[in-house]
Amino acid sequence: MRSVAAFMAEGVVRLVDEEGPGALPLARGHVLLRPLEVGVCGTDREIAAFAYGSAPPGKDRLVLGHEAVAEVARTGEGVERVRPGDLVVPMVRRPCDRVECPACRAGRQDFCTTGEFIERGICRADGFMAELVVDEERYLVHVPPAACELGALVEPLSITAKAFAQRDAMLTRLPWDHDGTRGLVLGAGPIGVLTAMGLVARGARTVVYSREPEDDDRAELVRGIGADYVSSGSTDVPGLVRRAGRFDVIIEAVGVPEFAFKTVRALAPNGVFIVTGLPAPRPAIDFDAAGLMRDLVLHNQVIVGTVNAGRASYEEAVRMLERFLILFPDSVRRVIQRRVALDEAPALLRQPGGGVKTVIHIAEAGAATRDERLPTPGRAAARSDRGG
Repeated sequence: MRSVAAFMAEGVVRLVDEEGPGALPLARGHVLLRPLEVGVCGTDREIAAFAYGSAPPGKDRLVLGHEAVAEVARTGEGVERVRPGDLVVPMVRRPCDRVECPACRAGRQDFCTTGEFIERGICRADGFMAELVVDEERYLVHVPPAACELGALVEPLSITAKAFAQRDAMLTRLPWDHDGTRGLVLGAGPIGVLTAMGLVARGARTVVYSREPEDDDRAELVRGIGADYVSSGSTDVPGLVRRAGRFDVIIEAVGVPEFAFKTVRALAPNGVFIVTGLPAPRPAIDFDAAGLMRDLVLHNQVIVGTVNAGRASYEEAVRMLERFLILFPDSVRRVIQRRVALDEAPALLRQPGGGVKTVIHIAEAGAATRDERLPTPGRAAARSDRGG
């Protein structure tokens, strides 16, 4: 079985070929998966640069990849919701084991209070950039066959789904019905474009504000879904406000604080500013903290951070993806601009990000039920007996 792993002590990322889990018996509630495609994001590149990430306990390497769509190959005892041939997206974050963490004990590890959670392909657990992986049924979310080609977008789209849920919760504080019809998205990367699609699908007048020029392919993609695009390279924040007004919700998807906090001044009274990006370590920045604090108080504004996503957000992301395929099928398919083979992944991960989204293509759907080479525990045992 082949996989792509980061070797922490050596500081290298390479393709590994070794015996996989296909021949091993499955524990109760566990499922053998055949990953089909795995998306590549900035976090993967940070791990490949050894700026982030940690190997599972007792191992010197971490199998990468957390934005996966997979096919169920085999199920263990007690598995009830999935069967071989089903398409699924595995959730990334797993709960900490601390009894005092109410979030993890409630199955909402995306709100973990201890920071001791596990994230597959990121910290303390192998990811999905492999030909076979094992996971627990409770962390798998069904994907309909019609959305399989874009299944690797479910995980990043779940971030958007959770951001929307956070915003909807904030609306309950207002003493009148308010649907927030003006939305600003910061950044035209994968999460930014998907968030813009989500806002447009909700009926919001949507603007994407990003550094790419007005004639960039990403700007064209944004306009193709019915949103407006404004380049921060040619229009400053006051100019943005003059052009589009102020916004009921601003969703940040760039991870650049110098850029993000300048745009808080574009937030409307009672507006919500949602932060999703994780900036790399950098020097402190100067900004008008007094002005920010004054606006937050006088205009009843909210700034909230959101990270990862729970099951409800993953399930909502699947529904959103299905809707995008109806509303703007060509545009959502353009979010994935490049597919590469598994053996190309180590070199790709060491390159700067480019385009909107790159995915690692590992297998075709249907292989799990067609491939007779996939061993069963009985066959493996028979071979072992003969070899002994």
